[in-house]
Amino acid sequence: MKPSTRRRLKRWSALAAGAVVLFVLLSNRWVINSTDAYVFRNWALLPDNEVGVVLGTSKYLESGRPSPEFRGRIAAAAELYRNGKVRHLIVSGANPDSTYNEPRKMYQELVQAGVPEKAITMDFAGYRTFDSIVRADAVFGLDRFTIVTQKYHSYRAVFIGRKLGLKVVAYVAPATSDGDQGLRHPPREVFARAMAVLDLFLLRTTPRFLGDPQPIRLAPGAEAT
Repeated sequence: MKPSTRRRLKRWSALAAGAVVLFVLLSNRWVINSTDAYVFRNWALLPDNEVGVVLGTSKYLESGRPSPEFRGRIAAAAELYRNGKVRHLIVSGANPDSTYNEPRKMYQELVQAGVPEKAITMDFAGYRTFDSIVRADAVFGLDRFTIVTQKYHSYRAVFIGRKLGLKVVAYVAPATSDGDQGLRHPPREVFARAMAVLDLFLLRTTPRFLGDPQPIRLAPGAEAT
């Protein structure tokens, strides 16, 4: 390869890398700045919604230790239900095979935490955050709901919902009793936010599975808004 050709390749590679870095940085700034007002850390300030969507995560870390993220989301969802901030919960996560089932584990833990079985719906096709948010609207018939997850994840989830025209807010799962905030994936989240922008505005992504509508049946006396 000629020296001049190598120089051009290096120049174009540097420009391409710079463009990618700039896109990721700007995407993150856009996602966070445009959603911060809809992310709540105090349940008392959180707007009431009929339904909360708990985003899935594994109950255990790769090391086998209990996941602080899982514990935090369960605690937050149960807290919202007890305080009347939501009347029904959708637990949405991955269910790739018989050995791994996020919605089932969340359902079991919420029941143990005092949430009635009839107040929980399992969404087994929440393979990605994008899928969980879209399915809440397209499958479960919700145009407004409360997202339950960790702070770093809340921005992306709310961004997806708001850009799809949904009236969503997020409740940040508090630290667990041992003070662990559950911050396993912030570096990954930086790139996931950029991917969310691509999904919405360039790739026109659709969920892996949709299926037939399954409107949420609220408890007697509860009316969907």
